[in-house]
Amino acid sequence: MSFTIRPAQSDDAASVCNVLRRSIAECCSLDHGGESSMLAAWLGNKTSDNVAAWIGTPTNHTVVAERDGVVAGVALVNQAGKLSLCYVLPEAQGVGLGKALLLAVEEQARSWGVSVVRLHGTATAQGFFARHGYIFAGKEKSCYGLECDLFWKKLDAEQSSQGAKFCNCNAR
Repeated sequence: MSFTIRPAQSDDAASVCNVLRRSIAECCSLDHGGESSMLAAWLGNKTSDNVAAWIGTPTNHTVVAERDGVVAGVALVNQAGKLSLCYVLPEAQGVGLGKALLLAVEEQARSWGVSVVRLHGTATAQGFFARHGYIFAGKEKSCYGLECDLFWKKLDAEQSSQGAKFCNCNAR
């Protein structure tokens, strides 16, 4: 099954929102346990307007995976090295979309000079991140009551194809 990874655009917001909402509701039941109040809190900020704002934030890099012309996955990293999103549609799991999305945002982080990527992950995604070199660093409660796994990964700067560092501290 073929797919394409590309930068997200503002007109992808509704499709990305669909990926987030479906993935959380259908794939993360281990985390929300079907508890409607927890699920509602988790999905509360997953709106098209918010997603469009996340995509448009200059310090974020958001990519989508397209399969058969449909947005089937999304990942977002910021310039501080926080991986905020890495989700795929339920029917798109297990075909490499998540891995490709993760590699794309890690490459962007390297190009910014980020040396460590951090994330708050779910129990559902624990194995995925561990398989891709992320180290478990403990647990923490999220603002909507979900227990999250803290993960981090040291990036190898040698793997960066661009090698550029982001810093506008001396820009005038």
